[in-house]
Amino acid sequence: MKRVELQTYLNDFLAVDRIKDYCPNGLQVEGREHIHKIVTGVTACQELLERAIDNEADAILVHHGYFWKGEPQVVQGMKKRRLQLLLQHDVNLFAFHLPLDVHRRLGNNAQLARLMDWPDPSPLLSVEPEGVVMCSELSHSESASAMAQSLEAKLGRKLFCAIHDDQPLRNIAWCTGGGQGFIDAAAAAGCDAFITGEVSEQTIHSAREQGIAFFAAGHHATERYGIKALGEHLAEQFGVEHEFIDIDNPA
Repeated sequence: MKRVELQTYLNDFLAVDRIKDYCPNGLQVEGREHIHKIVTGVTACQELLERAIDNEADAILVHHGYFWKGEPQVVQGMKKRRLQLLLQHDVNLFAFHLPLDVHRRLGNNAQLARLMDWPDPSPLLSVEPEGVVMCSELSHSESASAMAQSLEAKLGRKLFCAIHDDQPLRNIAWCTGGGQGFIDAAAAAGCDAFITGEVSEQTIHSAREQGIAFFAAGHHATERYGIKALGEHLAEQFGVEHEFIDIDNPA
């Protein structure tokens, strides 16, 4: 397929124009016109770029790309090396941040729910953009310790943090990645637990004082699934070759 065809499809499919974000979504670095192989990964780090190029990717799709609000604009050091590699090899880089988080079928929140078998996810409407925090009513109560064990088993890593009194959980909310700031909105909505990737100092006090269980399962660990699902969707939709490359990250 042609680059412009992929660009148009993804921008429409992920509704990038409807979401205000901290970075440009869509094509970030222009490469060759024709795309036969797509590599997906969580973050456009140097190792992902190198492995994608070694594997003859024409386009790289990530959740965490470049040109974030407030970052230095000078192209030097790490930024220069990354951009230089892409330009030298004429490889396209696409990045989708919040649009990928909130997509109702392939997004990070939706895919985490699918992995964990959380039924009928719905957005917490007090938080924008819609879908950045999701909720679910479990089919039966689950102890907080069982929730912790299930998260560790299905994500394949130890939790960063778990704050609970082993209370029964029925109504849960979650936001993949760095969503710890939404714990208060989850508590205000009457949720029994909030699951995200990271933890801050004040998160602990919010959990303890509001009686809501809190689980930090890792930024990278909770956001591996949306970009992989997007690549699989493109392979099925357009017949392009797709490979997901998971660069280990303990954060």
